[in-house]
Amino acid sequence: MSLGRTLILKLAALRPIESLVRKSFLFRPVVKRFIAGDTLEEAIAASEDLCRAGLMVTLDYLGENTTTKEESLAAVAKFKEMLTRIGQSEFASMINISIKLTQCGLDQGDDFAEANYRDVLTHAQLTNTFVRIDMEGSDYTERTVRMIERVFPDFPNTGTVLQSYLRRSLDDTELMIALGARVRVVKGAYLEPPTVAFPEKSEVDAKYVEMSRLLLARGNYPAIATHDEAIIKAVRAFAAEHSVGKERYEFQMLYGIRRDLQNSLHAEGHPVRVYVPFGDQWYPYFTRRLAERPANAMFIVRAMLKK
Repeated sequence: MSLGRTLILKLAALRPIESLVRKSFLFRPVVKRFIAGDTLEEAIAASEDLCRAGLMVTLDYLGENTTTKEESLAAVAKFKEMLTRIGQSEFASMINISIKLTQCGLDQGDDFAEANYRDVLTHAQLTNTFVRIDMEGSDYTERTVRMIERVFPDFPNTGTVLQSYLRRSLDDTELMIALGARVRVVKGAYLEPPTVAFPEKSEVDAKYVEMSRLLLARGNYPAIATHDEAIIKAVRAFAAEHSVGKERYEFQMLYGIRRDLQNSLHAEGHPVRVYVPFGDQWYPYFTRRLAERPANAMFIVRAMLKK
């Protein structure tokens, strides 16, 4: 893990830093670059604008680690509201959602979270909407993978995310291929020890490409989620060499990052989906985006210098 990324994550975890970022109006323009809004309607409006441009969307209601069952049930109610609202959109077929199992109550128990997860998926079937389970920190990886194994046979409208920086992820990739579940490949954005995650960027990138190749060759419509042009080039080269049609996978990118690359890939005929986050619980997501690419922190510096 790079020094810059580690530093950002450690600083962001300090309460005074979080308070400063949340309260200071200097940060609002920067936050708005990465977050579609506080409300569902703001997020739907941003999503429909992207769809009009030919891009697809995965909608993410920000939040994680609910502390009570009541909070979890409130999050589940929000997910169902999102699904209902998506079903009312003229672009419903282009929008899916991403959720976290800790929002569904994983910290309150696996059975409780699984019941809530299944409730969301049942509602999603009404609008034929795909639901992606975001992968969280490594403390939750095993429980998430096992829950996908249990739930997917009953709900093929779900899939998950695998992080190339985790040492276990190649095995999890093979498991998901055998299961037939859709996988989004990401590098990973949590602070993890070297016993669990590869510390060097070169290792993370190499595993990312290896996982992507496995999924392109044998997986079920993988999502290649990256802004790394070298990785995109490697994925495209492998797909061309092995006659993997563009309709068999998609690229995914984050809202507000590399819009030029999103548009150019779409113009070349690649399916591109944009991860659109919304809600007032944006701070953990925001800091992970900065840590993934420390250069993004320059947006904050510029914003402060302009004032």
